[in-house]
Amino acid sequence: MTQPARPPHPERYNAKETEPLWQQAWNDAAIYQTRNDDDRPKYYVLEMFPYPSGRIHMGHVRNYAMGDVVARYKRARGFNVLHPMGWDAFGLPAENAAMERKVNPREWTYANIASMRGQLQSMGLSLDWSREIATCDPDYYKHQQRMFLDFLDKGLVTRRTAKVNWDPVDHTVLANEQVIDGRGWRSGALVEQRELTQWFFKITDFAQDLYDALDGLERWPEKVRVMQKNWIGRSEGLEVRFALDAPPAGVAPELKVYTTRPDTLFGAKFLAVAADHPIAAAVAANNPALQTFIEECRRTGTAQAAIDTAEKLGFDTGLTVRHPLDPSWLLPVYVANFVLMEYGTGAVFGCPAHDQRDLDFSNKYGLGNTPVVCPEDQDAMSFVITDTAYDGDGRMINSRFLDDMTTDEAFKAVANRLEEETLDGNPIASRKVQFRLRDWGVSRQRYWGCPIPIIHCDTCGPVPVPVEDLPVKLPDTVSFDVPGNPLERDHAWRNVPCPTCGAPARRETDTMDTFVDSSWYYARFTAPWLTDAPTDRAAVDQWLAVDQYIGGIEHAILHLLYARFFMRAMQATGWSGVSEPFDGLFTQGMVVHETYKDAVGAWVQPADIRIVADDSGRQAFHVKTGDPISIGAIEKMSKSKKNVVDPDDIIASYGADTARWFMLSDSPPERDVIWTEDGVQGAARFVQRVWRLVSLAAGVTGGARPADAALRKAAHKALAAVEEDVERLRFNRCVAHIYTLANALDEALRGTVSAQAAQEAAGILTQLIAPMMPHLAEECWSALGRTGLVAQAPWPEAERALLVEDAVTLPVQLNGKKRADVTVPRSADNAAVEALVLADDAVQKALEGRTPKKVIVVPGRIVNLVV
Repeated sequence: MTQPARPPHPERYNAKETEPLWQQAWNDAAIYQTRNDDDRPKYYVLEMFPYPSGRIHMGHVRNYAMGDVVARYKRARGFNVLHPMGWDAFGLPAENAAMERKVNPREWTYANIASMRGQLQSMGLSLDWSREIATCDPDYYKHQQRMFLDFLDKGLVTRRTAKVNWDPVDHTVLANEQVIDGRGWRSGALVEQRELTQWFFKITDFAQDLYDALDGLERWPEKVRVMQKNWIGRSEGLEVRFALDAPPAGVAPELKVYTTRPDTLFGAKFLAVAADHPIAAAVAANNPALQTFIEECRRTGTAQAAIDTAEKLGFDTGLTVRHPLDPSWLLPVYVANFVLMEYGTGAVFGCPAHDQRDLDFSNKYGLGNTPVVCPEDQDAMSFVITDTAYDGDGRMINSRFLDDMTTDEAFKAVANRLEEETLDGNPIASRKVQFRLRDWGVSRQRYWGCPIPIIHCDTCGPVPVPVEDLPVKLPDTVSFDVPGNPLERDHAWRNVPCPTCGAPARRETDTMDTFVDSSWYYARFTAPWLTDAPTDRAAVDQWLAVDQYIGGIEHAILHLLYARFFMRAMQATGWSGVSEPFDGLFTQGMVVHETYKDAVGAWVQPADIRIVADDSGRQAFHVKTGDPISIGAIEKMSKSKKNVVDPDDIIASYGADTARWFMLSDSPPERDVIWTEDGVQGAARFVQRVWRLVSLAAGVTGGARPADAALRKAAHKALAAVEEDVERLRFNRCVAHIYTLANALDEALRGTVSAQAAQEAAGILTQLIAPMMPHLAEECWSALGRTGLVAQAPWPEAERALLVEDAVTLPVQLNGKKRADVTVPRSADNAAVEALVLADDAVQKALEGRTPKKVIVVPGRIVNLVV
């Protein structure tokens, strides 16, 4: 590849002029288009694809700059790199925008895609745009519908009536993961419970595997693995049968309870059942007050977080059960708002002393508590519980035959006894593994989503749409004049003949949860040109798992868990031979910025602020009015607080490389980065400094000089250090190594250095910045007279001999206490080391004229003096 025609290299680097030229050169050469038949080792780097909201933000810049560093570095190291881009394009924001703007969601979405594509391209990202996908494109969701039918055929899809989280503002169902603090994740509305017939993916079929396999994801952050384990919620316990005392007609004679703490059974004070439990329904049939209470419970979402934070309320059914370890002991049965029918058996026994939720409930209704586990450091005779439950381990008390056992011993003792004793001829209890994870409800009552490929026939029931009739496309016209799902009202689209019997039938009007769209896009990228299949099995198995996945920690449960399920389902249906989608995961921090308010408390944009700093501190003023502005907290960039910096403005003012460099240099990538104008200006100054140093190095003449050795050592040390830190995604440390090399080159150029050494160091500097500042690197490469593009140049090889230090610094201890550090030649023998140490001023001062009785030299490690 030849370089573009360029005028003579100027004294100052002009990003606005230069960056588009190099982007065009890369495009003309198609150097980022990846071939599946390339025989080099593969490397798949992927950033979580964006929702096309209309504009990229600085968080996108940081996310995609990180991935681009990895992609460019791996290409230089000889890998066949796949680095694609697409759009997570279905969802409620498009419907909301359509209602506000009176446009079709399709028009709004594709216009935003075009805008954001241009913005991302202006960043100079090494993306394979030939593989671009949009999840709202029928060519994409056609294959998603095909996989839905395959999952259905394999028993991985089911349809049933269930309690769901209903968002009364967005008029749609939400998964538990989409309910945050009892509110819809998009609308913020308080979520309600409703009973609807829904389609579910049977993610619970893989619960154990999803849980166990987390231990093998060694390149995932530990906190993400812990979050997923907690969400899957594997527990080992007992299912215990409590006999109902005098059950009313129509009520089962026993109540099953799943518990992970059978050791605390002697502390039981009540049983509680969910509002949807059959016992609750049976009693409520003749009790209007209970029926009213049940309706109140249904106004709380089904998410555990919402239930945990709500006030603990109950209703006494008047029923009692017999304690399984003492049939003469009766416990009251309540209907409680904190018990979920979907978890365990929909019933719990309350041990107030050792569960905070139970204690809050018991204190409210005056049921008391009996401590049965005493901490090891407490006196059992005086140990009491008042407002705070004790949920730790200890010794059993007030527990009859369990007294003085540990909690583990008591668990086993209770399990053994209840497994041996019987109720109606069957064991009272059985050991059971339980998961908190529920099946994934994917039905959503909205237009702008992937249609579920099912037709409902009064005779045949739910009938799959024939594969040859896919995709089931959304209707082109849509009206949002009435709340609810527009597909329900579109009779021309909805009413179709049954594929089986030909009778009049109805399309399924629910569309899929948009998390389905993002659960397999990484697999589609491996062969997005296919028209007759979701994936090319050979391509999927070749490219997956993704070697490095980059995205926000907010997706630790929702997206990442669903993607792991989808890979297993695709494996079960033959579309993949891989079970885990992402081998390496990195969760980057957010981009944050100061907030500003005017005198009336209105948020003000950073672009409208002028900062003045003096001895009294920093003050802000409005650039137009000159009015003083108050400086607020540093927070995540958000449109609502107007502390957003537009990437287009930064690129227009400073260039893409400056924005990229600042995002990579300011802080460790897993932490939040604080956007400051000073920081950006500092990055811009470094861009000019690199350009000046390389330009000076290109003009050096002359042969070998004494300074050559030091410069070569600095260059190769920086090269080796950057290699190590890129591999570990420690981009800010890479930046520090590059600064060190720049300083060394600057110092050498101020003295006398040979053309060979100066240009070698400048070449290494250019290749080190190439993954981070690719446009500047191409310009520097050209200035040095190198042929071709630096983007296609192989990574330089560090000379290992130059990495060996000639000297080593040894700590010196006097009678076991460190007193000095002494630098000695690495090649020095013990006698020479002893002489250098005893001649050191700090050592002499510590000796205070004394002569050591013994000098112990541990080569390369330490020197001990004994006096």
